[in-house]
Amino acid sequence: MNQRLTQEQLNQIIAEVQGLQLRQEAELNQQQVREILQDLHLPPELLDEALIQVQRKQALEVQQRRNKLIAFGVAATIIIGIGLTVFFNKQQSSLLANISAQQDRITLESNNGNLKNISRQTNSELFYRVTLKDAPIGKKLNLSCNWIDPSGQIVKQNNYQTREVKTSVWDTFCRYTINPTANVGNWKVEMFLDNRKISEESFVVQ
Repeated sequence: MNQRLTQEQLNQIIAEVQGLQLRQEAELNQQQVREILQDLHLPPELLDEALIQVQRKQALEVQQRRNKLIAFGVAATIIIGIGLTVFFNKQQSSLLANISAQQDRITLESNNGNLKNISRQTNSELFYRVTLKDAPIGKKLNLSCNWIDPSGQIVKQNNYQTREVKTSVWDTFCRYTINPTANVGNWKVEMFLDNRKISEESFVVQ
């Protein structure tokens, strides 16, 4: 062995050899153990069985430590997963909470004006057009509309999901056909984002 050593490496080797020597001196061979058992008036013939039991207990302790580490790892993974889920849900809720209606109006399919009076004899298909602001880009929104007649009854409910939002100001609509049998009087249409009402508009059916 012609490898040259630095003084630091030599010191490390000396320390390692001293450690090995101390461990060897601390270890007892089986003959020494038998003599100690005899001095303690214990049967030396049980030494082999005792060694087996000690090895089993040591193996069991190692396995228990390994199981604890595995359980800790699984628990940590679950906690992290729950934390990420809660964070994502809060972030998602925060994004949705920022959405509001910038403008809303009722039109026919031509998308002109803002109708306030509707003749039921024309069998008109009404469009409730809402412009959202602060819409989250890249998300799809779950929207619904309630069309409510003068008695307060919901006569039509639209449930739909938008296309993927491309801009923070986003136009959407729902629709309902007023037929000749519709009740005359003051009507109302409401739009909801999930379960939160974000806009409403009133109109009169004549």
